Amino acid sequence: MPGTDLRGTPTGLLRGRPAHTLRLRPEAASALWPKSRTGLVVQAIDARQHARYAESHSASILQTPAWAGAKPSWRSESIGWIEQGELVGAALVLHRPVPGTNRSLAYVPEGPALPWHQVVREPARWLDPFLAHLRSQHAFAVRIGPAQAVRTWSTATAKRGLAAPGARRFSDLEPDQVHPEGTALLEVLREKGWTSLEDESGHFSAGQPRLGVRLDLRGQTPQDLLKGMNQQWRRNVKRSAAAGVRVRPGSEADLAVFHRLYVETAERDGFTPRPLSYFRTMGDALGPVLRLWVGELEGEALAAAITVDADRTCWYTYGGSTSRNRDAQASTAVQWAAMRAALARDCWVYDLRGIADTLDEAEKLSGLLRFKLGTGGSVVETAGEWEFVLSPLWHKAFQAHQRIQKARS
Repeated sequence: MPGTDLRGTPTGLLRGRPAHTLRLRPEAASALWPKSRTGLVVQAIDARQHARYAESHSASILQTPAWAGAKPSWRSESIGWIEQGELVGAALVLHRPVPGTNRSLAYVPEGPALPWHQVVREPARWLDPFLAHLRSQHAFAVRIGPAQAVRTWSTATAKRGLAAPGARRFSDLEPDQVHPEGTALLEVLREKGWTSLEDESGHFSAGQPRLGVRLDLRGQTPQDLLKGMNQQWRRNVKRSAAAGVRVRPGSEADLAVFHRLYVETAERDGFTPRPLSYFRTMGDALGPVLRLWVGELEGEALAAAITVDADRTCWYTYGGSTSRNRDAQASTAVQWAAMRAALARDCWVYDLRGIADTLDEAEKLSGLLRFKLGTGGSVVETAGEWEFVLSPLWHKAFQAHQRIQKARS
């Protein structure tokens, strides 16, 4: 996990190039995927070919072969949609095994990476061979999380929603943009028998969040970013600088420092923290696209954060801070340093990741929304996570097992 200065340096890995299909040399294509086959075929593919496809199609970091290394307790496979010798879709499938059996729950986080505009026109053609492949791998259920955008709310609109007395959820708020392909995808999944896993409470659930805040970096300068922030964010950036907070790139040795701050944050905010070993494994799997930032005051670490680059998006993934010297605004300083570094690496988006579906000021999680909106980012809703049951009997048994495990914990 090498460090960089605040200017950053492009890693070369997972930097995207717009494309519709991955074309191999004719002899390589015919060797891997014979052209004699008709229609779409879904089958296992080489991890290198998967990585190239993910790179050229702006896939989520969770849809790259590297992410499989961050989940060693899950069995993983790279699969591809192949048509006439061309790779036209790909997915990283994580199989959560049922102990003592050959059965598994198949999970495709923030994927598959498919041309969804084609999928919504011919869903059976794209989804049926996908389900057939996973059924052959003894999966009893399949969970997917298409990254297709559905609705977008600007910073100003979301802030008005927080102040509106009748708005409690984002569904109560008129969006600035509706993405037709996203809404069509939701309809198609329902019609094909998929079930939404969205938590009706609007709070965070076990999977990846449906709503998130994204900051557009294209054509911006650091000064532009500051101007786009709200007054509180600009004040906190200045306050952290005046207090003497210094942000430095972290190394593998700093993961323990990060984890101590992260655990303190978990205790303060009431969530269950991941163990230090998880972050060590994640660092080893993702390599140079993962960056650690540490904010210090007079040599004491007050805040830290982990970001990950995928294509031209920089994700803020995990963070932590101590309650000591909170007036120094070390957390703000860390975010500001990470944003400037992403801008210098020519990233197009700084993704602040998930928010809860709430506009109720009385709810604790609304504070997270206000903090992230303060950067000037927009709220983007994706299709969220969906499940298709392949074996009702095994699915019910798995759910019963989950309830027992939860009761024991």
